[in-house]
Amino acid sequence: MQNAPPVVILNEPQLAENIGAVARVMANFGLAELRLVRPRDGWPQERAWASASGADWPLDGAKVYQRLEAAVADLRLVYATTARPRETQLPVLTPREATAELHAAVARGHRVGLLFGGERAGLETGDIALCHGIVTIPVDERFRSLNLAQAVALNAYEWRMGVADRPREAFALNIDEPADMETVVGLYEQLESELDDAGFFHPPEKRPSMVRNLRVALGRARLTDQEVRTWRGVVTALSKGRGRVLEKLARQKAAAKNETKG
Repeated sequence: MQNAPPVVILNEPQLAENIGAVARVMANFGLAELRLVRPRDGWPQERAWASASGADWPLDGAKVYQRLEAAVADLRLVYATTARPRETQLPVLTPREATAELHAAVARGHRVGLLFGGERAGLETGDIALCHGIVTIPVDERFRSLNLAQAVALNAYEWRMGVADRPREAFALNIDEPADMETVVGLYEQLESELDDAGFFHPPEKRPSMVRNLRVALGRARLTDQEVRTWRGVVTALSKGRGRVLEKLARQKAAAKNETKG
């Protein structure tokens, strides 16, 4: 679907009432597609519809996922919303700045999304590593906590203001479009598998942070489909080269052993 508003993704939401409140503000500002990743109490929950006050369509069409990777797989631009500093070197934007980039991406026919964390712990660094930037709402330092529906409402409001103000059309860029997240995650997983085989992730307890840093570094590049194919070819070539080196060493070892026997 082209020219669609941002998808709202709730990662591990807890209370059905909060999901319903999110659906209500989505409907207020013209957002309709809701995705839920591992909702704590399962889905559907009748209390969500009661809290939505008649804004049923985001809930009626809500999709449930077990993995965040699957929930963002078809999106080409995803922003994580969080108020806390994180261990990632991603661009940090206000909702207004993020909305400008979302509108530009949508004008090019891209699917885009806004990712929100659960009520208890928000977003983890591994979740943010799947995104292209961080959206931080400029609240007062003395009290930074916002509930889930408030955070969605502020971002949805900025999106709606862009629609109402008739933003200028994005100019065409003389570059290929970025690959979707399913394609990019395929590269991540291939690279990480080969690095596992090569013993790169050492010590083992540092593997999660090393994987996260690799994904963030590659994510900043916004690789195109062709670039992803090129990098996957590079990884494949290196892995085959490693195999040839091991075979050569094995032959040398066998020859040395035979010489010793002779």
